[in-house]
Amino acid sequence: MWKDLKQKIWAGRGVWTVAPGVAGLVILLRLFGFLQTWEWAALDQYFRWRPQEPVDERILIVGISEADLKKVGQWPIPDNVLAELLKKIKAQNPRVIGLDLYRDLPVLPGHDELVNVFEATPNLIGIEKINQQDPSASVAPPPVLDQREQVGFNNVVIDADGKLRRSLLYMLDNNQVSFSFSMRLALMYLAEQDIISQPSQANPLIFHLGKGTFQPFSANDGGYVSADDGGYQILLNYKGSARTFPRVSLTEVLEDRIPPDLMRDRLVLIGATATSLNDFFYTPYSGDKIATQERTPGIEVQANMISHLLSSALEGRSGLKTWSEPIEGIWIFLWSLTGATLCWVLRDAGGLAKLLPRWTVISLLFALVGLVGSSYLAFIISSWWIPVIPPALALLGAATATTGYIGNFEREERHTVMNLFGRHVTKQIAEAIWRDREQLLKEGRLRGQKMTATVLFSDLKGFSTVAENMSSEVLMAWLNQYMDAMAGTVLDHGGVVDKFIGDAVMAVFGVPIKRTTSAEIDQDAIAAVNCALAMAQKLQTLNQEWQRQGYPQTAMRVGIATGDVVTGSLGNAQRLDYTTLGDSVNVAARLESYDKTLDGGICRILINEETYQHLHNQFPTKQIGQVRLKGREQLTAVYQILL
Repeated sequence: MWKDLKQKIWAGRGVWTVAPGVAGLVILLRLFGFLQTWEWAALDQYFRWRPQEPVDERILIVGISEADLKKVGQWPIPDNVLAELLKKIKAQNPRVIGLDLYRDLPVLPGHDELVNVFEATPNLIGIEKINQQDPSASVAPPPVLDQREQVGFNNVVIDADGKLRRSLLYMLDNNQVSFSFSMRLALMYLAEQDIISQPSQANPLIFHLGKGTFQPFSANDGGYVSADDGGYQILLNYKGSARTFPRVSLTEVLEDRIPPDLMRDRLVLIGATATSLNDFFYTPYSGDKIATQERTPGIEVQANMISHLLSSALEGRSGLKTWSEPIEGIWIFLWSLTGATLCWVLRDAGGLAKLLPRWTVISLLFALVGLVGSSYLAFIISSWWIPVIPPALALLGAATATTGYIGNFEREERHTVMNLFGRHVTKQIAEAIWRDREQLLKEGRLRGQKMTATVLFSDLKGFSTVAENMSSEVLMAWLNQYMDAMAGTVLDHGGVVDKFIGDAVMAVFGVPIKRTTSAEIDQDAIAAVNCALAMAQKLQTLNQEWQRQGYPQTAMRVGIATGDVVTGSLGNAQRLDYTTLGDSVNVAARLESYDKTLDGGICRILINEETYQHLHNQFPTKQIGQVRLKGREQLTAVYQILL
């Protein structure tokens, strides 16, 4: 088991080398903030892709449009107009009123009238702007509302790309807790239903509000890197884009052109929607192109913040949730591992080798779709902000790195295989060796394997006499002609030319791919005998040609033995050869040289008992008997193949 595990680990070394390295590099890029803008863009896209949610009918916006400004004739609108507006709204019995207009100074006429309305409206919340770095830039709240603690700040947190993705609920100002405009309004609205904020017993920074649980944004949540997390911030789960909330105009209210109970029990927000007033923000719904980005009025941003709080408290609608950094790191590594594994597994495509790049690209595209799809589903179903850019980068980076690794790795392996086998195997065997190289190769060598194979030894009769009567140059040409013919015959029959020894040829059938069935071993034995018969025919043709050329004719002896062998590469880094060792090799060699006086015509073929059993009487044979081969103490049953 441990051996198999080690083999699998070694076989996948490319994956285990590439995946952690690429994942680590992506995580470093992320920690240094290089991916932050991309991750924000991915989150924004998910917001834009998300199906439209039901309209929050609890909130109604009274917008001050360009038409309203023309009607009133000035900005800021006079106090008497604002007082009249508040009276009209108050008469419809809203639960809470939010005034998102600065009123730190009188705007005559009608200031006293407005003050009286402020004093008579306990469910009204005004705004202020707090600037802790430069108090002179702060905007004070309406004095009357400030005295009655009916004020909330309207400070917002803008990200580096100019978009608003967070909501500031409260902060410390002069060692006192100041609540935001949205938080004040939400708490006042929920108080009517006896829902109040309660701190968590486990963590005082976490608080419960009805069905909702809130925890503060931290500097590295989601795709953020070292963000300003001052005060108590949360990631804003927008309800929708601009004009998501019901809206009426200031003029419609003043002229009683709305239903008399439209605002009953609602949270009514009063704010600017006129383009000229420039109270607009870029949000996730603004798109990616600066020139065409849609901006959302500040009053609608406040409505989204309030809706977030109310929906969490009353319906359990989740805010945006993020993973811890270790889990995000594991997520990135898993996708890096996926990219490396896909390329590693697909590097061998068998008959689809020509289509390998296409299949790799298709597989990576499917993986990317799976990544984006799973993170998007998590977003729309449970409001999880799961990183998508870093794992996508890790996926593609690991795939690219693995492809490069495979290229270098395979060139080395192919060089090793070609050096070991050269021209001495058929194309089919070479492909099988390449396909199964992970099982065959280990540290640049073919691993030793014990298997059952059939060994063939051939030798020329009277070669010494022939060699004495020929010049060295003619002898080598004559011998090479013979060797080429014999080696080609071996390859034609699916054998491996193991080595040439003088005029002898050693061939093996059934290597280097281990046979697993008896039928396969039968086929190897039959192939070896057929090869020997073909070698005899080839020699007869050569003899006829040699006779015409005036060269001597000759005959050959062949010994064939089937049994256990050990195969592998042998040598050192300078010279490495693939070879077959074992008793069956010795038996085949001894059968070839046994009793040279035994007649066999142009080719005498002797086989051992094991080969004979695997032939299943497919060839005419005769039994020579139980003989003692040279160098062996045990008797060997010998058979002759009859030509």
